[in-house]
Amino acid sequence: MILAYEAIDADGKSTTDTVEAGDARQAGELLRARGLYVTHIAEKKRAGALKAANVKAAETARLPLNTLVLFTRQMAMLLRAGSGVVPAVMAIKRQMRKPQQAALLGQVVADLEEGTPLTGAFGKWRRTFDVVYCAIISAGEASGTLTEMFERLSVMVGKQRVMRNKFIGALTYPALLILMSFGILLVLLLFVLPRFSQMFVQLGVEAPASTQVLLATGAFVRGYWPVLALVFLAAILGAALLVRSDRGKRWLMDVQHGIPVIGKLRSRLTQAQIFRTMGTLLESRVGLLDTLELAREAAQSRRFRELFDRMEETITSGGQPSSVFEESGIVEPYVSQALRTGEESGNLGGAMTYCADLLDETNAELINTATRLIEPAILIVMGVLVGGVAISLFVPLFDLTSAMR
Repeated sequence: MILAYEAIDADGKSTTDTVEAGDARQAGELLRARGLYVTHIAEKKRAGALKAANVKAAETARLPLNTLVLFTRQMAMLLRAGSGVVPAVMAIKRQMRKPQQAALLGQVVADLEEGTPLTGAFGKWRRTFDVVYCAIISAGEASGTLTEMFERLSVMVGKQRVMRNKFIGALTYPALLILMSFGILLVLLLFVLPRFSQMFVQLGVEAPASTQVLLATGAFVRGYWPVLALVFLAAILGAALLVRSDRGKRWLMDVQHGIPVIGKLRSRLTQAQIFRTMGTLLESRVGLLDTLELAREAAQSRRFRELFDRMEETITSGGQPSSVFEESGIVEPYVSQALRTGEESGNLGGAMTYCADLLDETNAELINTATRLIEPAILIVMGVLVGGVAISLFVPLFDLTSAMR
């Protein structure tokens, strides 16, 4: 039979061809005798179907942030060690445990072998490699510094992962407290209130207004819980779809900026991401106007998009970007001053990266402080709700006991 194979030769170059043999095992032995390391082999009549299946699997795939960080760091390490781009991607592909992720990198390898530049191969998978990532890779390909660009990217995506993990870690305990409070209220409404309702009826006790409201609420929840459950699930599904869409992300970002404490934190997180992106692009020798355009595409907030529009007008008219930051009222004065210093010294990219690191530190402190304030607030609200329910249930019983004396 004729089998199609993919292999790597002694020089580390990838090759694709066919071989005639009795079965795949015999073909592998023949190819190893030629000094080839076989990465994939299949009967030729099935190779086209297999490739189509890989394409279909890759279309729904994406590399999560943790996997993207690992991929970027391994690419930088392999390229620094002298590996070619295709062998490096193939080596990382073999480490992928999920078939969809391996299929994605397999399609990247296939595009590279057909002569597509690395930027074009990455650009097909924007859910993983966004415009900024591809722009930095493009700058590395154009200047012959692809290894350095992957090293810069590994730092950038690594910082994004660190900040995301801090944010998630800070919200975990408050989220558990809210979930526990919600569960306690459900138990009271579904199981405790019905028994007290029957007790009041049997004793002929006239419940106060607060108790009647609780009993009516419990009866409503028990009577319409399927509808309420469907509404809850629909709300969760709608929120998930909203977060996944670009328009929804922009709307949520604008809403967050309008909330007093959360808006300040959200603004600083956005600033840190934008400054790190712009700093990395400028240090990668991307032009300032191109950097602004790429950063505008990466920014989800309407306020920052308008800020980039004003900055582009200022730069085209001969002004300085730092002046736009100073006049915006969004960026802190010390950040604007650091950017002005970077402009004067000719190191605007380095200044932006420095500001991003500084903002990351202040954001981490702000997240920790907000968490310390949120946790006792949730406990207080939880105590007030549970205590209010308990008082509303037991006050009529106390009144009845007093009347019987």
